[in-house]
Amino acid sequence: MTVLVVGGGLSGLSTAMYLALHGVRPVLVEKHPTTSVHPKARGQFPHVMEALKVAGVDGKVTAASPKDGQFRITRAVSLNGPVLTEILAKSPDFGHLSPAPWADVSQERMEPILADRARELGADLRFGTELVSFEQHGNGVTAVIRTATGEETIESDYMVAADGHRSPIRHALGIGLEGRGVLGEGTGTLFEADLQGQQHFLCYLLNPELPGGAGVLVSTDVPGRYAVGVSNVDGPKDWKQIIRTATGIPDLEPKILDLPHGRSETRHGVAQRFRDNRVFLVGDAARMMPPTGAFGGNTAIMDGFSLAWKLAMVTKGEAGPGLLDSHDPERRPYSKILADQQFLLFTQRGRPDLADDPTLPAPVEPVSALFFGYRQLGGAIVAEPGDRGELVENPEQPTGRPGVRAPYVKLADGSTTDLLGHGFVLLTGNPAYKATELPIAVHVIEEPEFFDKYGIAKQGATLVRPDFVIAWRSVGEATLSELEKAWRTVLDRPA
Repeated sequence: MTVLVVGGGLSGLSTAMYLALHGVRPVLVEKHPTTSVHPKARGQFPHVMEALKVAGVDGKVTAASPKDGQFRITRAVSLNGPVLTEILAKSPDFGHLSPAPWADVSQERMEPILADRARELGADLRFGTELVSFEQHGNGVTAVIRTATGEETIESDYMVAADGHRSPIRHALGIGLEGRGVLGEGTGTLFEADLQGQQHFLCYLLNPELPGGAGVLVSTDVPGRYAVGVSNVDGPKDWKQIIRTATGIPDLEPKILDLPHGRSETRHGVAQRFRDNRVFLVGDAARMMPPTGAFGGNTAIMDGFSLAWKLAMVTKGEAGPGLLDSHDPERRPYSKILADQQFLLFTQRGRPDLADDPTLPAPVEPVSALFFGYRQLGGAIVAEPGDRGELVENPEQPTGRPGVRAPYVKLADGSTTDLLGHGFVLLTGNPAYKATELPIAVHVIEEPEFFDKYGIAKQGATLVRPDFVIAWRSVGEATLSELEKAWRTVLDRPA
């Protein structure tokens, strides 16, 4: 018995990688023969790089990032101007919140990194393999898969739906979407050209000479290769002329690499639930949002980081099944926040006609709160009396409350972040906790900043989950039995 992951994109591969890291050998099936051959999502935030470091691939991601220039985001008439808005000239400095760097790898290069590491850890990845049907029952999921040589039945404890925005699994389960629906349609192509020194960029185009009057032009990880898209999908396209208009280079002779085949949709929606008995939704199967802000690909990776340790502990009998009840209430509210923020960015960058919509969400400020201040309040924590359940807090003023991400504190040897990710960890200034017999790594910390950011006295303690989330804390000294009770509560392990 194992976990079946359906879909070999960022969310599926990260789920498989972290499952294998935590000691479960998953089977992943993906209908396409290889990982993505298109750039798609790009860029990795520091909190994602922290998670990738846990899996041992952060170095490869950093090495795969372009070394010759900062990624630039603009809103313009063409790549050569005039520029209407300079959206991002430099990545925000989160160095006081995380020891990890930014990275700038596209999905085309990220997926093979995740796949290779998942295989190294023991995951069974099967590309060119399609899910035909599945049936849930009391003890697991029975799935029928198809390859070029025939069909096979797989029995698994649980199944993870990472099968993309169309998600046949989500539809089969009758799970609808809540949100603003389809925001637009588009089509595009890849091309090679000499863009006169322009290398790492994303340019949102507002130009009446483009089909539909709008489009996007973006670099890829391959020097000299770019992707262009327009919002109009009707009729044939003169892609060479479109590229000349988009780049602002009238005599450019681009080489078209991949003519479009069908339409793409920009959609805003979050699944009504992220779990159906033994099936869990992650990535685009769980949420769809405009591709503005780089939240989609980053959140897909973090879905795997968040879910895999829970599935692993339950599958191995180290936690009760109630632990899995936390997946929906922890990830779905967060998905709604992110989808709304990307919709807001979508209106600001490419749809000024929606700028006066009275239902527009307010921006989350500071923006670092989206990555370092979101609280996971789904039952796999021990909430404190009086906690009003705020979903977001300002990480610049950390509270250390259960549910929030463990704050980053520099230590004499590394940082608190370096201690996390492979199991439950207890952070404290009190060496008496080392006497616990629980399978918890206990780290005694002396730096005064730690006690301030974590909101505990030196005799207190903070229990942190494998996904960096604070599960429980004792502001003052607690007994070992109180620690054990909290640990059992989080893991749904009766005494």
